[in-house]
Amino acid sequence: MTPSPSHLVSSVTANAAAGIDRALLEELFDHTPDIAFFIKDAAGRYSTVNHSLVERHGLKGKADLIGRRPADVCAGSLGRIPTEQDAAVLRTGRPIVDHLELHWLLPHRPVWCLTTKLPLRDAAGKICGLIGLSKDVRAPISPREIQPGIATAILYLETNYAESVSPSRLARLARVPPARFGRAVKRIFGLTPVQLIAKTRIAAASLTLRDSARAVAEIAHECGFSDHSAFTRAFRAATGVAPTEFRQMHRTAQTRAQLESGRKGVRRCGCAPRAPTVA
Repeated sequence: MTPSPSHLVSSVTANAAAGIDRALLEELFDHTPDIAFFIKDAAGRYSTVNHSLVERHGLKGKADLIGRRPADVCAGSLGRIPTEQDAAVLRTGRPIVDHLELHWLLPHRPVWCLTTKLPLRDAAGKICGLIGLSKDVRAPISPREIQPGIATAILYLETNYAESVSPSRLARLARVPPARFGRAVKRIFGLTPVQLIAKTRIAAASLTLRDSARAVAEIAHECGFSDHSAFTRAFRAATGVAPTEFRQMHRTAQTRAQLESGRKGVRRCGCAPRAPTVA
């Protein structure tokens, strides 16, 4: 079974305390492309990162991250939210464990992650930084290996997420006890059933926001949320931005991609460049 992000970080923290240097940890996590690894100082600035984290930000090298906070690297809520998370961990000492959230691989490719952040303490017990990682959520086994009952319940969720779906209801559909269903979902997706339901609904909502101009309240209802406010809270918790901001970000990214494609076309045909028109 693939270890959870929280177990990985706990092990790393224990080893770091035992005297393993950061360079070795950095080298270790450079060989885990599905995990973004980082250590930050008491001000929330990156002091150690791996290649995966650099690639997620679309940067050239680790030097572009060292000494900077997420808010210094990413504009708007995409940088503000993780910076606020770090500040809370550093201030309170309370860890963030297996938090399901949507990250972005530039240019604008969504990836679901489980994020864990733990405080680091010096010899006197004072918080001196934090260590953490975000692990990509991917199904580690083939769909053919999933038991028929479990597959039936998962298919039901994927097609009926607008209904009042709960882990216990999915377990009944799978014809297995809730605890067994939970273990199966964790083994397949690396998520709890509650996280899987949230991921399915947010993923459906993000596609609709991206591909249509329908009202946010209408999308919220069709994706299984009780009201607009509940949807906005859940969407912001998962993505770091509000639904309307997510829609605008996608439109801006589309516009930039179209402009860049147009510029490449002009260069290929040798035509004189024209000033782009933006509505």
